[in-house]
Amino acid sequence: MGEVLALVEARLRTALGEPDARAAVTFLGTDRIEVLRFVDAGAGLVRYATLGMSAAPMADPTAALADPVKGPRAELVLTVRLGRADTDKVLRPLAVLAATPQVEGVVVAPGASLDVGEPLWPGAPFSSVLVAEPGGLVEDLDLNEAVSRSDSLRGGGRETGGAMDPVRFLPLLPMTPNEAAWKRVHGAQALEERWLAKGTDLRDPLRGSVALD
Repeated sequence: MGEVLALVEARLRTALGEPDARAAVTFLGTDRIEVLRFVDAGAGLVRYATLGMSAAPMADPTAALADPVKGPRAELVLTVRLGRADTDKVLRPLAVLAATPQVEGVVVAPGASLDVGEPLWPGAPFSSVLVAEPGGLVEDLDLNEAVSRSDSLRGGGRETGGAMDPVRFLPLLPMTPNEAAWKRVHGAQALEERWLAKGTDLRDPLRGSVALD
């Protein structure tokens, strides 16, 4: 699925510009996951995007046999304010989260919580993230349309038979332990509404927990 990842990286570059750094992580029994860093100095933001999670569709854990073509595909995108913390150390935790579908056989979707069991970066008040709805920062990638246009594909057509799901670029919103616990009880929508009501800066890598009383 090298062609798929090339198309995914092209979509990331179109939306976010040229990456100024990238790192690759390989876990035992999984394909390589890369994390690309995009700096938007004008906005004072740095974005980290995974590359590799979408190489294969995520399999429904209840399915007897994984479909090699059909099924949801995604990459993860984290945005934080530039220069306020050593957030580059998030590269490995992000790769861990991106490998979750391969390692644990789960489907990562909006509303889900993902926990790495340790601070996302040194001194971070977060060890977990909320998966948000895609489409705002990086548009979904229609693989069927993109693959049909690619000159590098075998046979000049689709890489495999059947229709492929689009690649969705899922934003990650860091959660404090209190927020993660509150979300488990009240749900993702309630937590996002609380953040919005309190004017929470979700890109601040040093922020505290939102008031939950």
